[in-house]
Amino acid sequence: MKQRVVIGLSGGVDSSVAAHLLIEEGYEVIALFMRNWKDDSYIISDDCPWIEDSYDAMQVAQKLSIPFHILDLSDQYKVRIIDYMIKEYENGNTPNPDILCNREVKFDIFMKEAMKLGADFVATGHYCQRSTTVEDGRKTHHLLAGADKNKDQSYFLCQLNQDQLSKALFPIGHLEKPKVREIAKSLDLVTADKKDSQGLCFIGKVKLPDFLQQQLAPKSGKVIEIDRNHVVYKQEYNTLEEKSRAIHYQESDGKYKGEHQGAHFFTVGQRKGLHIGGTPLPLFILETDVKENIVYVGQGTDHPGLYRTALFIPKDEIHWVTPNRKLSNGESEVYMSRLRYRQDLEKATLHQKNDGLYIVFDNPQRGIAKGQFAAWYDEEELIGSGVID
Repeated sequence: MKQRVVIGLSGGVDSSVAAHLLIEEGYEVIALFMRNWKDDSYIISDDCPWIEDSYDAMQVAQKLSIPFHILDLSDQYKVRIIDYMIKEYENGNTPNPDILCNREVKFDIFMKEAMKLGADFVATGHYCQRSTTVEDGRKTHHLLAGADKNKDQSYFLCQLNQDQLSKALFPIGHLEKPKVREIAKSLDLVTADKKDSQGLCFIGKVKLPDFLQQQLAPKSGKVIEIDRNHVVYKQEYNTLEEKSRAIHYQESDGKYKGEHQGAHFFTVGQRKGLHIGGTPLPLFILETDVKENIVYVGQGTDHPGLYRTALFIPKDEIHWVTPNRKLSNGESEVYMSRLRYRQDLEKATLHQKNDGLYIVFDNPQRGIAKGQFAAWYDEEELIGSGVID
C-alpha cells in the first residue's frame, strides 16, 4: 500500500516539482493550497495574488493528476502570525514572519489538517534536507542545508521540532534551482517560468514595510544622530553579560536630524525609509526607542553602533532542533551561526548559563536586533535556534 503525502502546493515552481518528484518516488500525493489571508483591504496591489496562485496550483495538480483542495487558514494565520508580528513591532522587536509561518502554520495547523486526511507525511518545496539516525533504538531527525547554497532555506525552518521533522519531506532539497526549473519545463508546468514570490509569507505581493504602515498608526518623532566616537566610548566590556548587552542611547547623546513617522516602522541596520540624508555618508538605524518614539542613527556602514560581538537568548527562547546536542549549564561549544536568511555563516562560541544562551562571534556582527532568530549549525546540520533578547 502506498504511503500518502499531503503537499503544500503554493502555485510556485518549487512545490510543483516537489509534487512531481513525490509521485515518481511512488507516493500517493494529495495537494492542498493554503489560503492564509482574506482581507484584501490590506493588499497594496490591483491584482489578487492568492487567487492567481491558487489557479496555478490547480493547473499543476490537474497536469500531475493528483487531487487538489483549498484550505482556508486565514483566521488562524491572523491570530498566530499577523497579530503576533504587529505586537512585536509595536514593542520595538524585529520578528521573522517566515519562520513563524513555518512553525505555527505549515508544520502545525496545516500538518494537523493533513493528518486528518490520513497523511503519513507532509511535503513542501523548501530547499533543505532531512536525514534520520538511530541510536539505542531511538530515532533522531536532522535538519540539513539544501544542496543549492544560494537557495538554502534551512534557516526558515529553525524552529521545527523532532515530531514535525519526523513527518516532513523536502523533495527538492537535493537539487539546485536551475534543475528544478528544467524539470518543470520538461513537464510543461504552468509554473516553470514563474518568478519566486517576494511578498510577505502567503499574504501576497506586499512588502513588509508597506504592510506595517497599513496596520500601525503613524506617530511623528525625532531622529537623533549619534557620533561614532560616542559609541566607541560606551563599548567597553569584560563579561558575557556586558558583551551581549546592546547599547542604549538617550536624546542628549546626539543631535537632532529630523522627523520620522513611527519608531515601530524601523529596525536596527535599516537604511531606506527615513527619507533623511546623511552628510557626507548615508544614515543607518542604530536603535529604535518605541517608548519615547525616537530613532537613533549613525553615518556609514562602518559606524561602530551597528556592530556587536555577542548576543543573548533567554532560556525560555532556546530551541534545540537536535535535542541530543543540547548544552548543559556551564558548557560551551563552537558552531557556525547566522542571524538572517542568506547571511554567510559566522564562527561563534555558544555559552550555556542558567539564565540563557550567550553567543559570542569571532567577528563583530552588523545589525543585531531584538526579536530576530539566531540559528547555529554544525557543518550542514542546523542544530538549534533562539529569539534574541
